[in-house]
Amino acid sequence: MTPYDVIILGAGGAGLMCAAIAGQRGRSVLVLEQGRTPAEKIRISGGGRCNFTNRHTGPANFLSNNPHFCKSALSSYTQHDFVALVERYGIAYHEKTLGQLFCDGSSKQIIDMLVAEAKNAGAHLRLGSRVQSVTKTEDGFTVTTDESEYRGHAVVVATGGPSIPKIGASGFGYRVAQEFGLRLVPPRAALVPLTFDAVLLAQLTDLAGVSVDAVVSCGTARFAEGLLFTHRGLSGPSILQISSYWQDGREIEIDLLPGTDALAALKQMRRDHAKQELATALGGLLPKRLAQKIAETCGGPARMADFSDKQLQGVARAVNHWQVTPSGTEGYRTAEVTLGGVDTDELSSKTFEAKKVPGLYFVGEVVDVTGHLGGFNFQWAWSSGHAAGRYV
Repeated sequence: MTPYDVIILGAGGAGLMCAAIAGQRGRSVLVLEQGRTPAEKIRISGGGRCNFTNRHTGPANFLSNNPHFCKSALSSYTQHDFVALVERYGIAYHEKTLGQLFCDGSSKQIIDMLVAEAKNAGAHLRLGSRVQSVTKTEDGFTVTTDESEYRGHAVVVATGGPSIPKIGASGFGYRVAQEFGLRLVPPRAALVPLTFDAVLLAQLTDLAGVSVDAVVSCGTARFAEGLLFTHRGLSGPSILQISSYWQDGREIEIDLLPGTDALAALKQMRRDHAKQELATALGGLLPKRLAQKIAETCGGPARMADFSDKQLQGVARAVNHWQVTPSGTEGYRTAEVTLGGVDTDELSSKTFEAKKVPGLYFVGEVVDVTGHLGGFNFQWAWSSGHAAGRYV
């Protein structure tokens, strides 16, 4: 059995990019993918249009126990490099808010491009091949699948994390790392909706479907984007973003009316519309169902004219500084990515090779580097896969 130079586990974004770059260097490459189709996470992303990168990508957009680890890969293969590749394949794209780039057509265009790059570089892609084990040999590694055995001088683990298990995602890459003695940063769901306990849900259940622009904070982290009330709690971009920073038992603060001093606005309404009810007054600033709920929660007199300054301050706090403690998250089922993973202290930030296991590499989501919402995690896939491909 002729060994491959490189065996890559996983045909997602990072794995396919690594295969293309390694193949372009003349390396013999085998990509093993358990799914029947490659890059399922790319296929379903961005509503089927794939938010493939972000114009503003930089180290500040990523979370890790070592915030410096991502710098080398991100600077070696940038968002501009990936955009140039997209343009070379004639894929039309457009920019949405905050620098997010999407395909005009289908996310399948990005998948086809990556598969073409890998195959044109001579890489072999085996789909529906479930890896059972990875073992070290004298001159490399043996990878055993449910149908065969393969030998390789190097192995790249690009299996992602357990987020969105319905597409076949799992924690297999973590298992490989641990079997070779590498430490993990405990993984958890990220970019995920937050949930409320039964008591709070009962109070807010009739707000499901209401959306507002909001500023959501947790500690020093702060995001200004859309927020959506759901049947389980809160979702929307601002909530998904803050979920990566939130931990059990912590409080988040929400400004439901960013850019507006609610207290000043309420005092103005008390002067100008003294006979109005609070719910009616708030309805001029917020969605009516939300305004009604805040009015019910805060209570008070029948007319705006009868509200004291102290009572208005309480209402304003509920609008500009709503403090709430989620009970949890929706978990991996709906999480866009996984926080944590293979400890970056175990890897070279230049090559992504395990320091203790020569020839073993980890790239993409399986590593403890997690991006913000908005195309950053795909850029990490491209950049980390490219980095390993240059050295594997």
